[in-house]
Amino acid sequence: MTDTIRFDVEGMTCASCAVRIERVLNKQDGVESAVVNFAGQHAQATVGDTADVQALQAAVAKLGYDLEVVDPEADRRSVVDRLADEARFQLRNVLGAAALTLPVMVLAMVGPDTTWNPWVQFVLTTIVVWVFGWQFHAAAWKQITSLSPAMDTLISVGSLAAWAYSTEVLLVQGAEQPVFFETAAMIVTLILLGRYFEARAKGRASDAIAKLAELGAKQARVVRNGEEILVDPIELAPGNAVVVLPGEKVPADGVVTAGRSGVDESMLTGESAAVAKEPGSTVYAATVNQQGRLEIEVEHVGPNTALSQIMRLVEDAQATKAPVQRLADRVSAVFVPTVIAIAVVVLVAWLIIDGDTATAIRNAVAVLIIACPCALGLATPTAIMVGSGRGAELGVLFKDAEVFERARDVDTVVFDKTGTLTRGAMTLVGLDSDEDEATFLWTVASLESGSEHPIGRAVVLGAEERDIVPGPVEDFVAVEGGATGTVGGAPAAVGKPEMFIDLGWHGVDAWSLRFERLAAAGDTTFMAGWDGQVRGVLSVADTVRDTAEVAVRQLHDEGLRTAMLTGDSVTVAERTGRELGIDDVVAEVLPGDKSAAVERLQSTGATVAFVGDGINDAPALTTADLGMAVGSGTDVAIEAGDVVLMSADPRTSVTAITLARETFRVIRQNLFWAFAYNTAAIPLAALGFLNPMVAAAAMAFSSVSVVTNSLRLRRFGPESSEA
Repeated sequence: MTDTIRFDVEGMTCASCAVRIERVLNKQDGVESAVVNFAGQHAQATVGDTADVQALQAAVAKLGYDLEVVDPEADRRSVVDRLADEARFQLRNVLGAAALTLPVMVLAMVGPDTTWNPWVQFVLTTIVVWVFGWQFHAAAWKQITSLSPAMDTLISVGSLAAWAYSTEVLLVQGAEQPVFFETAAMIVTLILLGRYFEARAKGRASDAIAKLAELGAKQARVVRNGEEILVDPIELAPGNAVVVLPGEKVPADGVVTAGRSGVDESMLTGESAAVAKEPGSTVYAATVNQQGRLEIEVEHVGPNTALSQIMRLVEDAQATKAPVQRLADRVSAVFVPTVIAIAVVVLVAWLIIDGDTATAIRNAVAVLIIACPCALGLATPTAIMVGSGRGAELGVLFKDAEVFERARDVDTVVFDKTGTLTRGAMTLVGLDSDEDEATFLWTVASLESGSEHPIGRAVVLGAEERDIVPGPVEDFVAVEGGATGTVGGAPAAVGKPEMFIDLGWHGVDAWSLRFERLAAAGDTTFMAGWDGQVRGVLSVADTVRDTAEVAVRQLHDEGLRTAMLTGDSVTVAERTGRELGIDDVVAEVLPGDKSAAVERLQSTGATVAFVGDGINDAPALTTADLGMAVGSGTDVAIEAGDVVLMSADPRTSVTAITLARETFRVIRQNLFWAFAYNTAAIPLAALGFLNPMVAAAAMAFSSVSVVTNSLRLRRFGPESSEA
């Protein structure tokens, strides 16, 4: 038996930190797999029965980092809150360091050539390096003593080398040689400034979950002893009765027991249109009641609500790694020791070539500072955090980071027809009678009001849409091929022609031609009549969704082929395919054969995304290269899918694919920038073309640029995928 444990991680400052923690966790007894997210400052471990959480914490503590177990059912500080605290802490540091560094720079550049000038620089720089820069040295000491050098090691060694050399010159040689206290002070100040901006940017990248958490209702109107009492939603329990007035948020998942209203479910589905609710309808926590008073019986509270499950899915996706990140991890694991070795070589080379100790140290320090691999570690996780968060806002839930990479290769999108491209419910589409239409439909709808069959419900709803209110039915009996009963004192019947023949009613032959004309469209067609006489024919069908054609067109605009699988007859399937512009239609597919149909497409070289919502869609969702489960479908289908579409609107599948592709494009841009930056910058620093202060500024803002590029995904919308 396995379990998943989440940790908040304290002390990570770069990608190599995350790689080291991840490597150590994966070596511990009982740990099957572990993933550490540098951008999100958290870790996730899948463990067996033999795992010891305290042992995991102790192993990581030896590296100089702290793990805090996250209780999924307890309130906890979000990543955004922790990064906000980090930003405030670094802002205080950078302001203090800047206040002392500025006079050091002035004295170094244009200050008077006096004996006290370097001593003032020494005092001010010592405070900057050892007080405001202490966090780097403390972390570096832990990293060195655990034989796991990281970014802080580079910053600490670089700033201390500049400070120590200048101090030695001042104390031993009396400042007869040039000193560069300003370099040491500016390195610390600029790195602190970069840390501040990085914390702010990462907070914005990870605020999707915080926004979701803030959506919940702040109070609940619970009914106790016949009175309505306002309580905190955390006090609710399954079975409680609550009242939600217009404009209020639903405090928990439940079922409407009384009242009718429209509810804004955009926080779940991304759709702004209100969803009609009536007795028996399901409502979800944090959705907004817009019109009438609703009485609700609570079913799920706290971590069991749909909102909490969405938050967990987003968190789980952000805790995983895309395959493309593995290269960055491998590089980060050996990067810091390699850079230190390069810096030593540069130091020795310049001493041999130039003989100037100051120049040699300056260039070696520039190599140490410019090479910090922060941007490399932020490239993938920040894009995943923003992309998955934006997806949740649009009603698209990515279950892991690998989806972003796989979506790039999809070239064929296969839809299950019923409930995905169509509404999944019968609708009255045809009516032919010589009787007064209102009278005919009133009689048939009244008879069908006694039926629970989908066809009967379609007739009743069709009558109600025409403002015809069905009357009472007596002696209702469901028989093979139809139903009989008494409506308005007269015997009435509805069903297949064979049923009327068996009943001995008149008019079957006379209506046969008109019956065949309606049936030719492929719809479900039947006869109806009363007083022993057939009086007309009707047909019902599962109609396509209003947005299905638009979704298919958008997929074609993206260069994708479309296909449809259905168990319907070839006639019905091809008609629907023509109506929607589907490229390939596969009809009369048995429920168990859908995955085989997907495999046949894959055998032709197609990379397939499958969109479905039923239990019988689960195998196909698993077989497809990318499974997209409609959130209104069954739990089995949702569990099988790689992506959960919270809206039944087919356009959401387009949003999912285009957002996943855009996220992966940003990941590649970030990785290119991070690799290119370090590849180009280290030689420049080694050759003496980069001053350590310039190197510090460039390093600090390389990380910010990567996060800022990822933040562009926050502006992604369905409209951008249509452009």
